Amino acid sequence: MATRAHDDSDGEGVEFIHEDDGSITARDIETGVASFGDTKAEALRMLAEALTLHEGGGEPVSDEDLEEWGLDPENEGDEELPDFLQ
Repeated sequence: MATRAHDDSDGEGVEFIHEDDGSITARDIETGVASFGDTKAEALRMLAEALTLHEGGGEPVSDEDLEEWGLDPENEGDEELPDFLQ
């Protein structure tokens, strides 16, 4: 059973959740964005990256990225997009 440690008195800060598998999830209380790691420090680093992306940081995916990942940038696919992507 996962355990939680946080102080949400002002609706800000980070909640740490100790997962059953030994990993630690860090969740930003204000935004709800979360990430995980093997330690609190790693979970916080990953959360910082997730928050940067959540706030619009990062780089768009390029054709070169797709090719590196083994995907054809010209193939748009015939599958219907999931609801959350439409």
